[in-house]
Amino acid sequence: MSYDSVFKPGLFADQTVLVTGGGSGIGRCVAHELAHLGAHVVLVGRKLEKLEKTCAEIIEDGGSASFQICDIRDEDAVKAMVGAVTGQRGRIHHLVNNAGGQFPAPLIGINQKGFETVVRTNLVGGFLVAKEVFLQSMSKHGGAIVNMLADMWGGMPGMGHSGAARAGMENFTKTAAYEWGHTGVRVNAVAPGWIASSGMDTYPESMKNMIRNLKDHVPLQRIGSESEVAAAIVFLLSPGANFISGNTIRVDGAASQGTRAWTLCKAKNSEPYNGFHRAYLPDVLKDQE
Repeated sequence: MSYDSVFKPGLFADQTVLVTGGGSGIGRCVAHELAHLGAHVVLVGRKLEKLEKTCAEIIEDGGSASFQICDIRDEDAVKAMVGAVTGQRGRIHHLVNNAGGQFPAPLIGINQKGFETVVRTNLVGGFLVAKEVFLQSMSKHGGAIVNMLADMWGGMPGMGHSGAARAGMENFTKTAAYEWGHTGVRVNAVAPGWIASSGMDTYPESMKNMIRNLKDHVPLQRIGSESEVAAAIVFLLSPGANFISGNTIRVDGAASQGTRAWTLCKAKNSEPYNGFHRAYLPDVLKDQE
């Protein structure tokens, strides 16, 4: 089997795309789709095992991929990583700034170290990677960047550190789009809502019932698939989005709209798009099948 993409074959032929956090979750999915569409995908992350596994999957499926181990919070490491990629590949056509991470906690339960760690991962790291890719490649050749946000439009209770970082990344997206546009660089973002991804299994037992009930708070009354987020990212990287820059696409089934005062009706006619042939359902959702 191969990835069942809605985009035309060869869309990214002979192009190099950097995907941070490409070893798992949404990053793994978008890396597979881009490779299926002809790109050479460079997976970036901190954990060798995940990078090796995803890289092997892509190659087994007939795609082209390599990986770089890098802590994106380390400026010198990021400079070296981007330098290594440009040295090997010549240029970086696109960047998917996907890497991130957080832990659930109320604001009063987050200490300074925890807050700063999440902000460094979800905001500072993304800035460092984007800046180096721009300086070392895209400022000369153009390109497209897609940053990863989250559904933080009404605050992010229980994850205030992540919400603050993601809000900062949205503003960075707009600023970079404006400052770098003259070089032919486009910068956009996607903001996933509740997506069935491996990250769901990293949360504690106490959150499992909440995760299983998330769909009840979505107008479409289901949670999204990794493929649905990947498709939005691929579109923003594609020539079809060549006049789109500084924008964010919300991939959340309209969950970020409206108010709790409006009662959701029973939904119908909404089926998930699952183009990823290697996708697997998180353990926390398996008893809902």
